[in-house]
Amino acid sequence: MTKSDRVRVRRVYDAPEPDDGARVLVDRLWPRGLAKEDAHLDDWAKDAAPSPELRRWYGHAPERYEQFGERYRAELAEPPARDAVDRLRERVAEGRLTLLTAVRDLSQGHARLLAEVVRSS
Repeated sequence: MTKSDRVRVRRVYDAPEPDDGARVLVDRLWPRGLAKEDAHLDDWAKDAAPSPELRRWYGHAPERYEQFGERYRAELAEPPARDAVDRLRERVAEGRLTLLTAVRDLSQGHARLLAEVVRSS
C-alpha cells in the first residue's frame, strides 16, 4: 500500500467501513447532529483544522479556494498545527488513516488539503 493509498478523506456522517484504519476527525467544531458514540473516532485533531478566522474568511466560496489552500498550508507549518500534522503522519506509518470532516463538498474542503500535506512527508 502506497502512502497515498494510506490516507483518505471521508465525511464523518458516513458509516464506518472496515478498511478505514484510524478514524480522525479534523474539524475544529463537533459536527452537528452527530452523537459522539456514532462517530467511531480514534482521535480528534482539532489543531489540524483551519483557524476560526481562516474558516470564516473562506466561507467555502469556490473563488477563494486556491488562496484558502495557501493560507491553510501556512497555518499547518506553524505550531500547534504542525504538531498535529506530525501525529497524523505517525498514524500513517502504522497503517491506513481516514481523515473525517463534516464539510459537504470534500473537493473544496480543508481535509483534502490536509491529506496532501500528511502524504508529503
